Amino acid sequence: MREPDFPDPSAAVLLDADHLSRQTFGDAALAAELLGLFADQCHRLLPGIVDPDREPAERADLAHTLKGSALGIGAVRVARISGAIEDALRAGGTDVPAETLAAAIVETLATSTRPL
Repeated sequence: MREPDFPDPSAAVLLDADHLSRQTFGDAALAAELLGLFADQCHRLLPGIVDPDREPAERADLAHTLKGSALGIGAVRVARISGAIEDALRAGGTDVPAETLAAAIVETLATSTRPL
């Protein structure tokens, strides 16, 4: 089976601040709260997504959840990588770019601590 193509992580912005601002109606406190919730969710979901001992369907569901959360706040790079991982796992793949997703999460969370 051919390994899936994963998106070039550098091709997507880390955090679309305009999207986040629209989602929160410009409320900086709400944006900060959402980013905190996103960070918590990343820390909960990432280990399961990359755990090869879990069923691929379960891992795909976790990746789908992370993708949706990322899209909601404008974490474009995390969303694209999570989506590609979800697709790969649903197509029968098991080897996912764990380091790429982890790095995108770390970079996005670091960006999110800067003023928007």
